[in-house]
Amino acid sequence: MPEGDTVWQAARRLHDALAGRVLTRSDFRVPAYATVDLAGRTVLDTVARGKHLLTRIEGGLTLHTHLRMDGAWKVYGSGERWKGGPAHQIRIVLATAGRSAVGYRLPVLELLPTAQETQAVGHLGPDLLGADWDPERALANLLADPARPLGEALLDQRVLAGIGNVYKSELCFLLGVTPWLTVGSLPAEQAARLPGLAKKLLEANRDRPVRQTTGLRAPRLFVYGRAPRPCLRCGTSLRVADQGDGSQERPTYWCPVCQRGPAPPPGSAQRWRERHRRSTR
Repeated sequence: MPEGDTVWQAARRLHDALAGRVLTRSDFRVPAYATVDLAGRTVLDTVARGKHLLTRIEGGLTLHTHLRMDGAWKVYGSGERWKGGPAHQIRIVLATAGRSAVGYRLPVLELLPTAQETQAVGHLGPDLLGADWDPERALANLLADPARPLGEALLDQRVLAGIGNVYKSELCFLLGVTPWLTVGSLPAEQAARLPGLAKKLLEANRDRPVRQTTGLRAPRLFVYGRAPRPCLRCGTSLRVADQGDGSQERPTYWCPVCQRGPAPPPGSAQRWRERHRRSTR
């Protein structure tokens, strides 16, 4: 699933392509909005809110989209071939005189009054890349459930908005704790440091085409996606296991030496191997 920096980049591409321009065509390819026509209206702006995208349109309308696992917005120039996927995966087209923004495989797409945007994003915590960023509120949200595993709390967009699975694993490594350590067991100094560190990582990557946390050309990440290769700090083989419940399980990477705290519950690593095997068949 795209993380806050990736969604911020998508918002910037849409804003640069559409903002201040009159729509010459809109094509909603979902039943609920099949008859909607936005042609003749000016696009005002596009902003990211956590992992959500809000495209505001003249007349008090907002197009709310979410990429989830494999959705994407692609921008094409006049005459340029669309290559974001087969035509049946297109959910919406917004076109101006010179550009076309095409939304592929968007699982969330709704048109709502701009005054009611909070219905879509009001549940979110402070946005790590947004104007509403509030580190004190983010920390309070994080500490509100001391019994919760840190990795699960970091992925909860109601706590703070923008962290995904990559940053969850990388943040826990940088803090030196496993993602299964409960929030209440996190030393106060590390807990206080966490919101600022998360913001620093996302801000450092929002303008990069390729995400990086190590400061090295390669490998770009400390732990995510690197099991069973050696830890960059101690040389121990990195590990991976699922974290979460049922459909919400996510692959989680960590170093068993550099990160203190509980290991994953029995069977988590095996579930990850089985799921990974099915996905690569």
